[in-house]
Amino acid sequence: MAFDGITIANIVHELNHTILNGRIAKIAQPEKDELLLTIKGGIENSRQTRLLLSASASLPLLYLTTENKISPMNAPNFCMLLRKHIANGRITKIFQPEMERIVRFEIEHLNDLGDPCTKSLIIEIMGKHSNIIFCGENDKIIDSIKHISAQMSSVREVLPGRDYFIPKTVEKYNPLTENRTHFLEKIAEKPLPVAKAIYSSYTGISPLTAGEICYRASIDADASLASLSEHEKLHLANNFFWYMEDVSSSQFTPNIVMRGKEPVEYSAFALTQYEELEVRSFDSISNVLEVFYAAKNVYTHMRQKSSDLRKIVGTALERSRKKYDLQKKQLKDTEKRDKYKVYGELLHTYGYDVPEGAKSMEALNYYTDKMITIPLDSQLNAAENAKKYFDRYNKLKRTYQALSERLEETSNEILHLDSISAALDIAASEADLAQIKDELIAFGYIKKHGGKKKKTTKSNPFHYVSSDGFDIYVGKNNYQNDELTFKVASGNDWWFHAKNMPGSHVIVKTNGKELPDRTFEEAGKLAAYYSRGKDDGKVEIDYLEKKNVKKPNGSAPGFVIYYTNYSMISDTDISGITLKES
Repeated sequence: MAFDGITIANIVHELNHTILNGRIAKIAQPEKDELLLTIKGGIENSRQTRLLLSASASLPLLYLTTENKISPMNAPNFCMLLRKHIANGRITKIFQPEMERIVRFEIEHLNDLGDPCTKSLIIEIMGKHSNIIFCGENDKIIDSIKHISAQMSSVREVLPGRDYFIPKTVEKYNPLTENRTHFLEKIAEKPLPVAKAIYSSYTGISPLTAGEICYRASIDADASLASLSEHEKLHLANNFFWYMEDVSSSQFTPNIVMRGKEPVEYSAFALTQYEELEVRSFDSISNVLEVFYAAKNVYTHMRQKSSDLRKIVGTALERSRKKYDLQKKQLKDTEKRDKYKVYGELLHTYGYDVPEGAKSMEALNYYTDKMITIPLDSQLNAAENAKKYFDRYNKLKRTYQALSERLEETSNEILHLDSISAALDIAASEADLAQIKDELIAFGYIKKHGGKKKKTTKSNPFHYVSSDGFDIYVGKNNYQNDELTFKVASGNDWWFHAKNMPGSHVIVKTNGKELPDRTFEEAGKLAAYYSRGKDDGKVEIDYLEKKNVKKPNGSAPGFVIYYTNYSMISDTDISGITLKES
């Protein structure tokens, strides 16, 4: 996920084929660090287009969009300045200087005297240093969306009246003008991993792109350059220049890599390093950016919404695990109980001839047929010592029984909390979170407050359809898991679950038919994907007919037992399985 120079090159290519020669019809500033330009016409475009320019420190972006945004009632000063100078101006040139994360728009307009003149609008997409800068002729800064004084930066001031220039804080080379000899010399002299040597040497190349070049060359991105053979270095160079040739010739193939419904990465070129995941191709890099960040925002929003619940579950888990460790230690201390019982029995059997004041007694242990030494309290006789050992035995026996029950309760509590934690990872809507919160309230992890309960949208399980047309349901949380297994599923339906780890109950409705192997495999993939082992790649899955799945009385939601099952190893690639919208 990198808005690097190569993504910029793709955007510039797209803008030159859409809005070049278009006129700026409207200029709005919906956010303090964001512009929205409405452009009419263009080189291959007769309709109205919107261009979003964001210099946000957290998410700087530049792309074409169909969405409009509400602007403030009073336009900010920077917006008013742009309207004065370039409203109705024509975009005559769009370019990217030397693969930098910069896009420069040259705009022709009429001045106050009606004479044509050219000004530049420059967006620099550089993380927290991002900016939108408006320059006149001779690159004098007229104004910028962010003012940068000498106190804020020792590298460059961005203030009205200053000269505009691109700061060169690190010596990097333009990858589009590189040659093989120089590439091999510069890469070889850096004592760094291969990928880092590439992205730290060339402008516009992100760690993601450097890693992709290494992957295409069949080289470990984290390997040291010194470990590469001459043949491997040449192969790396070839892949680097093949990649740059595609950039130079604008052979872009914008795409998003998906893991289920979650966007993982986007790129202007195919990411072969993610070949096991689904790839969605697009005609437009702007569409990629809009779709990617909209989907990413959903997941970010859900993470933020669930943060309080995660904290509650995490705290409860930590407390339960500490309690479990303490109980295990206390249970280990009760292992001496049988020894004390034997001491008492042997004292009853052989203690009649123990002399008064003795500190120990040698006796034959008839359980092991070996001699043992029994420590004695010299102040007590044999019968009293025996009673003392029996008292210790009975106390430890009671402690063992009580601790065994508590240990099982604590273990079940940890399993329950782990399952809730896994459900929080799966939650896709506020309704899903509300159901998880209800479970936490029911089990006392959250205090129930009075007042009328807010109505929430009903949370439904995921509904997939196998390649052979069978309905597959996946529970998002423990309540849904119980409902699917014991209400939705009938006896001959098939039940799937990741072995010995938190995960969703997966039900395949058979409708009295025999399941094909492919449906078994797809259900296994879903059980693997919606489990704690999702990131492991391969997960062992238990599966059996639902009629053999039982729920113990009084057990927590989602907890079941079974004794006869089949097993399979499944991967977590669910890209080919159809998800029906609820």
